[in-house]
Amino acid sequence: MSTTHAEPKFVLGPDHNGMRMTPEEFDAIENYDDNYRYELIHGVLIVNPLPLESESDPNEELGYLLRYYHEAHPKGISLDKTLSERYVRTTDSRRRADRIIWAGLGRIPKPKVDIPTIVAEFVSKAKRDQRRDYVEKREEYMAIGIKEYWIIDRFKRIMTVITKYRGRVRDQVIQENGIYRTPLLPGFELPLGRLLSLADDWEEIELDA
Repeated sequence: MSTTHAEPKFVLGPDHNGMRMTPEEFDAIENYDDNYRYELIHGVLIVNPLPLESESDPNEELGYLLRYYHEAHPKGISLDKTLSERYVRTTDSRRRADRIIWAGLGRIPKPKVDIPTIVAEFVSKAKRDQRRDYVEKREEYMAIGIKEYWIIDRFKRIMTVITKYRGRVRDQVIQENGIYRTPLLPGFELPLGRLLSLADDWEEIELDA
């Protein structure tokens, strides 16, 4: 009696960094090493470590502020949903966003159909990552119709809000002690210093590591 051996499952991991694949191939992957995060950038797989605590903790706080606004504010219904660590689908890429926000739909969004209204990124230390957040993602997000792109930078102690109005891309810089308000979420207030303070809590631990 002959025996057949099942083919080993393909598991995406750090050894596959730089692999070329199509968006459809990337979307079809089911098994991966969840100690890393993955992006498809212009047909090339990029593998990075998970976000540091100094990025994850402020991101969770931002999620809390948004959900509290949704539950407690009279106009909180403007926020449809918010999720962390999700993909933004562009023409030939799958960008891993720190946080995506849908607003103004009036229903539960369909992630593979509905473009996020707002995308937030927490800047990492590496120059390559900073260029990615400030230049590459800025261009791609505006091109697909995202209405606001928030770049939260704990190193510069600022938040840059990118918007597109009548075909022109504009930057607004919020200082560390500032509070950001957006017409997309009426009544929502984002105190930038609160997020930066949480990032600071982890700085000494990360330096020791």
